[in-house]
This record gives sequence, C-alpha cells and structure tokens, in this order.
Amino acid sequence: MSERLVEPEIQVRGETQLELSLRPQTFDEFVGQRKVKEQLALYIEAARKRGESLDHVLLSGPPGLGKTTLAYLVARSMGSDLYTVAGPSLDKKGDLAAILTNLKPHDVLFIDEIHR
Repeated sequence: MSERLVEPEIQVRGETQLELSLRPQTFDEFVGQRKVKEQLALYIEAARKRGESLDHVLLSGPPGLGKTTLAYLVARSMGSDLYTVAGPSLDKKGDLAAILTNLKPHDVLFIDEIHR
C-alpha cells in the first residue's frame, strides 16, 4: 500500500482482492438500506440531468452498515473516481485543502472515520 493520503480506487483495510470483488457493483446488488438507496438514486439522477456533481452527502452510522460501499456505488453511478481518506490522517488544516485542490470535477471524496 502506498503512503499517499488519497487513493484513486477503493481500498479497505484488511480486505483481500476476493473480498473486494464481492462488493456490490450497483445499487440493485446492495442489500438493505432501501430508503437510503432510493434517496441516493434520486439525488444522483437529478445531478446527472443537471450535468453537475452530486451535492455533499453525509453517511453515518455504526460499522458494517455499508457506508464505504455506498460511497463506492455513488461514485460508480456518477461515472466518477472515488478517493478515500482516513479522517485521522488529516492532521493539519492544510491536509484537506491539498486533497480538495487535486480533485477533478465530479470526483467523489469519501472521508472515513471523520469523527476521530
């Protein structure tokens, strides 16, 4: 694993390539969270019709609910790249600014464990 703060593809600590390949590739394959999926699909469709990026979205809840997978599916549905950052790695004020400066239009930034 590289030492970059931001990775252009989904990488979850401790998961093998096999485990990652089992992640849902579409919202239809994602089991559970029906209302969340419906709302996200509506937001995504509206943003695509406007030709804009998806607005900010906050995914919260205990571990295991699928927040990382939903972020991946949002990026995939938008035809965008997903960049993941571990919240605790953002030590200085300038860390987040540096990341945001390097994102391309329509990229999706997922900050995991931002509360830590």
